[in-house]
Amino acid sequence: MVVEDHGFQRRMALRLLSELGVARLHEAGDGASALRLLRSLAQVPDVVLVDLDMPGMDGIEFIDHLAREHLARAILVVSALDAALLHTVQTMARACGLRVLEAVPKPLTRSKLAQALAGLELVAATVADDDPGEIGLDSLRAALAAGEIVPWFQPQVELGNGRAIGVEALARWTRGDGRLVLPHHFLPLLESADLVDELTEQMLAQACRWKRQWDRSGLRLKLSVNVSASTLDDAGAADRYQRIVREAGVDPAEVVLELTESSLIADAARGLGVLARLRLKGFGLSIDDFGTGWSSLSQLSQVPFTELKIDQEFIAGASQQPRKRAVVEASLDLARKLGLDAVAEGVETVEDWQMLAELGCAIAQGRLIGDAVPGEELPALLGRWRRPEH
Repeated sequence: MVVEDHGFQRRMALRLLSELGVARLHEAGDGASALRLLRSLAQVPDVVLVDLDMPGMDGIEFIDHLAREHLARAILVVSALDAALLHTVQTMARACGLRVLEAVPKPLTRSKLAQALAGLELVAATVADDDPGEIGLDSLRAALAAGEIVPWFQPQVELGNGRAIGVEALARWTRGDGRLVLPHHFLPLLESADLVDELTEQMLAQACRWKRQWDRSGLRLKLSVNVSASTLDDAGAADRYQRIVREAGVDPAEVVLELTESSLIADAARGLGVLARLRLKGFGLSIDDFGTGWSSLSQLSQVPFTELKIDQEFIAGASQQPRKRAVVEASLDLARKLGLDAVAEGVETVEDWQMLAELGCAIAQGRLIGDAVPGEELPALLGRWRRPEH
C-alpha cells in the first residue's frame, strides 16, 4: 500500500512498484482513509509505504495506528525530510513492534525502491521462522525444569586478525514439536513469574560445561553470559555465580557477565556492591546494548565494567549513514578512554567490518562471522570462518 497525499508522487510510486513486479497494490491519499481501507482488507499488506508530511493525520501518527492495530507486516518510510528525523521515526516504529525497511529519500526512483524492498524477502523469512506458537507459563516452567532451554553460542572475533577469542551464550528453547523459540518470546513471561534468575544460572552452568569441553580439545574461548537486572538486587549472586563456574572447572576470569544498559540505569545505585563483588571474584562485566538507554558518564565511570558492547542498531548501515557512524566512533572513543574492551554487535556485511576496522574497534560479533549455534556445532562454525574465502 502507498500512503501519499501528493497525487503525482503517489501515482509514480504505484507505477514503480508495478514495474518491479508487485502484483497487488493499494493506495490512499491520507492516513485516515488508509486506515479505513486497511481495516477492511482480508489480508494485511506485506509493506506499507508511508509519507511523513501529510495533512490531517501525519505519517508518524499513522505509523502508531499501524503498530497498535497490526495492520502491516512491514513499513517503508518515504520522505524528503532530514535524515535525523527519518532515523527517529524508524526507531520509534521498531520500538512499537513494527518491522522497518530502510527509509527512502524523495524523489523516488526505481533503483532506490528496489534496494529498499530487497529487505522484504528477509522480513518474510524472519516472520515465518520466528513463529513460536502459543506459549503458556505452565509449558515454560516445564521446559525450564526439563532443561529444554539451552545455550547456543555466537562467536566473537578480533578485527585485526579474524581470530576467534570468545562466544556469547544465547538462550534457545526447542519445543517438543521441533519449533525453535527465541528469547524475546519467553523472557518477558519468565520475568513476570520471577523465573529469570533460575534461567540465568542454568545458562551459566551449561555454558561453562561447554567451555570446559572446548578447553580440553584445545579451543580456548572467553565466555559471555547475560544476567538479569534482578541480579543487582541479590547480595548472594556473586557467591552463587562463583560456585557455579568453579564447579564446572572454569576460572571466573574467563567469564564475562553482560548487563543491559537499561538494567544498569534502574539498579546501579543499589547494585554497585554486587557488581564490585563480581569483579572481586574475577568475573568480567560488560555493558550490553550500549547506546540504547540513557546512561550518564558518571554512572559508567562508577561501575567496574571491563567491556562495552555497541548495539547492533548503530552498526547496521553505519558505513553508509554518517550519524550512525558518528555514534559508533564516539562509543569506541569512550571505551578507549575508560579502558574498556569494545565489542561491536550485529556485524552483517563486509562494509560493516571495514568501517569498524577503520575506527579501531577490537572485537566483532554478528552474522558475517556466524549465527548462534548449538555447542556441538561451534568448532565446525569456527572452522568455516577460518577458511581462506573469508
